[in-house]
Amino acid sequence: MRFSRQTISVEEAMSKLLAKLVTGRTEQVQIGEAYGRILASDLRATYDLPHFDRSPLDGFAVRAADTVGASVDHPITLTVLETVAAGQVPTRELKKGYATRIMTGAMMPADADAVIMFEQTHNPAEEADTVRIKREMKPGENVSRRGEEMAKGTIIAKTGERINAGTLASLATFGFSQVEVFCKPRVGLISTGSELLEIDQPLAPGKIRNSNTVMLTALIAEAGGIPVSFSRLPDDLAVAKAKISECLRGVDLVISSGGVSVGDFDVIAALVDEPEVELLFNRIAIRPGSPTTAMLMEGKPLIALSGNPGACFLGFELFARAAIRRISGEAHVVQQVIKARLGVDYTKPCPYPRYLRGKLLEKDGVLHAIPDFNEKAGNLGTLKDSECFMIIPAGGSGKKAGELVDVLTHATPTWRREG
Repeated sequence: MRFSRQTISVEEAMSKLLAKLVTGRTEQVQIGEAYGRILASDLRATYDLPHFDRSPLDGFAVRAADTVGASVDHPITLTVLETVAAGQVPTRELKKGYATRIMTGAMMPADADAVIMFEQTHNPAEEADTVRIKREMKPGENVSRRGEEMAKGTIIAKTGERINAGTLASLATFGFSQVEVFCKPRVGLISTGSELLEIDQPLAPGKIRNSNTVMLTALIAEAGGIPVSFSRLPDDLAVAKAKISECLRGVDLVISSGGVSVGDFDVIAALVDEPEVELLFNRIAIRPGSPTTAMLMEGKPLIALSGNPGACFLGFELFARAAIRRISGEAHVVQQVIKARLGVDYTKPCPYPRYLRGKLLEKDGVLHAIPDFNEKAGNLGTLKDSECFMIIPAGGSGKKAGELVDVLTHATPTWRREG
């Protein structure tokens, strides 16, 4: 299996992986701790919103019938009964020939069916016993009716939604001080390779510092998981298998970096031939990172990423991020493709679709994708500036500048505007 790998598409690999993942446990959290979490149950409005007829502006609550014929040249005079502020309840019923001075958000008095704004009355700043109406009103005009925004029982947020600031506002409005969410998945992180040094170790010939682990730790947390780092795997298969088995007991998913190619010491590649391992895929039609591998071991997923930093980064964004989000209970986990015009020619032939890192730029109202051309899988110098992947189709023709390409964003775009 290690030397006779079946190549599948990114889409097929994603489908195989997601089909094997299940959501985890749930827990109750306080609303102040709910931001960014994934809802584990539908939430419904506990009352009509608004739960009383109210004024959406500052003005006078009136009976529309009392304003018929009112105009700037022929205002109609009404007697002011009282002033009602937000949070107060009107004490007097509105009868023919009367008006109530009312503030934004205040409860409408009985029998009032319209609100005229201050600016459409004579001397609006003056608090007087009468008001002169300069405009004819229609029934229901400038009135927020009970339940018009949301009826009691309406779903306000669905299972699998990520809680954002707007969700929190709805939770607070309807009195949800606690909410049920999916537990954050614990994601084990293992690196392989005898060439790796720790960050604080001095450089030595043939050695490199382990940059992937700190990068993946941040990406796991960003995706909503809890990173759990383990010690480096040895090159011995039996020992490595025992180590992975131990790691799997305390996590929901394991992500490894390195050891997925066909070298003599690529222990993860050799692991897929073990009888207790269910291989999902170990070769993808993609550049960089074609040896990216996924398997089930003891019923839990292991996603093995390339040891080359750029390929490791891409593999995480395409597969590991989606896996973490699925286990987190999120409903929609696959990134959406957008379109942009390629900023420069890219005609390098490739047997597989090539994912180029780069940035987005808006110019004259058109979105352009600019490759960084640091395309070798091991290059990490431009990772900090990357915010998207441009997908160049397989084949020898590539794409010319100005042609539309599919783009996957992997960070909040910070593109600047030119032109």
